[in-house]
Amino acid sequence: MNKTEDLNTLLGNVAVGLARLKGMNETAPLNEGGFKLQFDEWDWEVGVGMYGLMRHAEASGNKELIASLEAWYDWQIGRGLPPRQVNSTSPMLALSVLIDYVDRPDWEELIKDWANWLMTGLARTEDNGFQHVVKERMNDGEMWDDTLFMTCLFLANAGKRFDRNDWIDEAIHQFLLHTRYLSDPVTGLWYHGWTFHGRHNFANAFWGRGNSWITVAIPELFILVGDAIPAFAARYLTTVLHAQVKTLESLQHEDGMFSTLLDDPDSPVETSATAAFAYGILQALDLGLLSEDYRSVAEKAYDAVIKRINDDGIVLEVSDGTPMGHDLDFYRKIPNVPAPYGQALVMLLLVKCMQLQN
Repeated sequence: MNKTEDLNTLLGNVAVGLARLKGMNETAPLNEGGFKLQFDEWDWEVGVGMYGLMRHAEASGNKELIASLEAWYDWQIGRGLPPRQVNSTSPMLALSVLIDYVDRPDWEELIKDWANWLMTGLARTEDNGFQHVVKERMNDGEMWDDTLFMTCLFLANAGKRFDRNDWIDEAIHQFLLHTRYLSDPVTGLWYHGWTFHGRHNFANAFWGRGNSWITVAIPELFILVGDAIPAFAARYLTTVLHAQVKTLESLQHEDGMFSTLLDDPDSPVETSATAAFAYGILQALDLGLLSEDYRSVAEKAYDAVIKRINDDGIVLEVSDGTPMGHDLDFYRKIPNVPAPYGQALVMLLLVKCMQLQN
């Protein structure tokens, strides 16, 4: 991995790339007057971006980044938030961390109200799973692997912040329930989705970024609320993660990249998933959830990812937002775009690498 000063430069460039994004596949010149986030929507794409930037700000102690996050949330919340659903919950994760650094009782109330809505207002599937409701559709009876990162990490962190064990318990329960329906017992990989209408996994797609949400979310849950995870659940989630990563090792390209369809090496390679796999594995190694045998997987992925950051700090070969596919060709044809989640997942990886070097 690069020297610390090189990582600092890379991280700064990728953060600037995030600040230039006004929308999906829409970049603009940086605003004058310092670092300012321009993304003009409150949804999952920027929610992941905010979390990556939040962790960067924490690790670096950069008050300018904290101020930029505060300004963005002030702008978005002040003009009115969109209807609540799974994807619009994603920006709440970074906000639930940000309130440790800014004095905003109004935001604390928003977080508590939103977490309570997840418990009582979000549509549920059979077996009481979080239904993957999005702004475009209800997705009746459907569970997606994205949900754990987009909603359950926030719910768990809010539960810890406000001493609500019922919120933490529900988040852990959703991890276990989603594992039941989305994790393949043969490979350990995760299907993109499950529907109770017909009881199937749609295209049976082992979608790369979908799997990477899991590789990140399980260690992140341990980091956020590890002491509150019952021992049996911790053991279970550890075996789930190990089964996935063991298969990922066998599917990694020689250059370190992973494909959009993990088990189809001819499908396009995808940088956001590759970065997330590397980050999740490194976090899991630090937590003792995985053995050192898998460090080389993360290191190869890191080497591949940094080659895909252009001079403007934009992460390349990041696939567009991905609804549920009903055949495998759907995933093969997803175009690449500049996206805040691509920036964020690379930032999380770079922050982790800096911590390891320090």
